Amino acid sequence: MTSHGSQLVFELQDNGEMFRLFGSYDENLALLEDALDVKIVARGKDLTVSGGSVELRTAKAVIEHLLHQARSGQKVTAHDVRYAVRAAKEGNTLQDLGGSILVNARGRAIGPRTDGQKEYIKAIRENPLVFCIGPAGTGKTYLAVAMAVAAFKKKEVDRIILTRPAVEAGERLGFLPGDIQEKVNPYLRPLYDALFDVIGIETFQKYMEKGMIEVAPLAYMRGRTLESAYVILDEAQNTTPEQMKMFLTRMGLNSKAVVTGDITQIDLPKGTYSGLDQVRVILRDIPGIAFVYLSDRDVVRHELVSRIIRAYDKFDEMAWKEGKSRQ
Repeated sequence: MTSHGSQLVFELQDNGEMFRLFGSYDENLALLEDALDVKIVARGKDLTVSGGSVELRTAKAVIEHLLHQARSGQKVTAHDVRYAVRAAKEGNTLQDLGGSILVNARGRAIGPRTDGQKEYIKAIRENPLVFCIGPAGTGKTYLAVAMAVAAFKKKEVDRIILTRPAVEAGERLGFLPGDIQEKVNPYLRPLYDALFDVIGIETFQKYMEKGMIEVAPLAYMRGRTLESAYVILDEAQNTTPEQMKMFLTRMGLNSKAVVTGDITQIDLPKGTYSGLDQVRVILRDIPGIAFVYLSDRDVVRHELVSRIIRAYDKFDEMAWKEGKSRQ
């Protein structure tokens, strides 16, 4: 990068790097121009940014951060742009989020995209048991699956087991068509989708046939000892305390477990305590166990998802204050 008075010039390496940085139809450049109040011109391999001195300082930090991400093989998304701009404007240091975990079936690098996700990945690498609690869209399950596949490919574990409690969320299992497997499959679908994206359908089917990957309802875990396995419990807010204890005591030698959930979306019957909520108190000071909390700042879906989460949090807070005032 070079600086010329009211301009910055970034030299890009190749067309692939340009595509990853610019986004589809150069949408990221348009977002950067609008958010940073600068003018950006791409000509050949040069990216020229023009603007005031204050705006250029912010633009330099943001673009260097995004360029590093593009050079690591990750495609820069609109969320990445907004996250970097927000962090820079708030005066936060844009840290290196680390390299990719692996490359998925479509050739896209998978890695952390926020500081919260970086902390999550670090916790998984350093602890046998990790609890990740946060709202929808923060990558809790997807990153856990990616880490499981990476560990499997390095032969750190012999198999991957993904499980969920089959809790009725407004519908009755008995009224759903098909046999028991067909009835519970809708609950397991998000786990299948994550695996399909990371390793591809053909590889997934091959591993399933050989017993190297298992996707099953939580009830199927009872009575088993899971050795040399990477186990992921998803939607853990819908476990009872008894189910949570049962799951955690399945861990065998050379096993790693990741438990994910969103305690704001509990579908258990009224009056039933969440095992995930309880375990935060019971296991909070145990060595080898890490708790990671993600927030709306870590949402990597559509920008509206972050706004929706904040709106619900505000509504819940107001309802709580109103309830307290009536007491």
